[in-house]
Amino acid sequence: MSRIGSALARRKALIAYLTVGYPSLDATLEIVPALADWGCDMVELGIPFSDPLADGATIQKSSHLALQSGVTPEQCLDVASKLRHRVDIPLLFMTYYNPVFSLGVDAFCRASVRAGIDGLIIPDLPPEEGSEIERQASSVGIDLVYLLAPTSSDERIELVAERSRGFIYVVSLVGVTGARATLPDGLEAFVASVRKRTSTPLAVGFGVSTPEQAARVASIADGVIVGSRLIQLIECLPSPEPGKFVRDLRRALDASEPPG
Repeated sequence: MSRIGSALARRKALIAYLTVGYPSLDATLEIVPALADWGCDMVELGIPFSDPLADGATIQKSSHLALQSGVTPEQCLDVASKLRHRVDIPLLFMTYYNPVFSLGVDAFCRASVRAGIDGLIIPDLPPEEGSEIERQASSVGIDLVYLLAPTSSDERIELVAERSRGFIYVVSLVGVTGARATLPDGLEAFVASVRKRTSTPLAVGFGVSTPEQAARVASIADGVIVGSRLIQLIECLPSPEPGKFVRDLRRALDASEPPG
């Protein structure tokens, strides 16, 4: 079992997203160990990209500012390597296919595993076009995580259930990332439709921004992914708010666990 699988088997997983280099590279190196201490089970490290089509305004802004500061994929690999010496939790790269292609699929996967990366999430890579990176990732022991949206057909759900490793990233809504006041009414039915087709763990993201929403997601899924709201709070550093937010999320997830 991979490090990602072990984390998901232990308890309801709290998965945080950060854009590498936002608000600075040094801040990323400080925040990730803090997230682990506050109760996060995994961290997605977003590689800044100029056209992040799955991301809303908050993450687009963080990516744009990181790029303006000169953050490159190579620097993201360096940050991941430094973090691997500071934390034991799984680290994943959230990236788009262009940076992977630019470095070379084989070179990117090998550099990622050397840096201590456990998984890859590539929102613009459909499974129909993922065979090459699947082979390379598998050869070096990295989990390639695919996404499912509420609009996914039964055939697409079956395909992702067969091909995704570590977990399946279940997108809660039709649209882009971003903190939201409510989650869709049909979320439970969508997750149930995926659940009946696979034993692979399910982690739900997009829009989760309160402990109450996290508890709702944890009641139907194995992991909860939080990004935009966390980045909004990080904008206010130094502040106790990010730590309070993450600890509140952790308590909400723990409370959702069945007794015994």
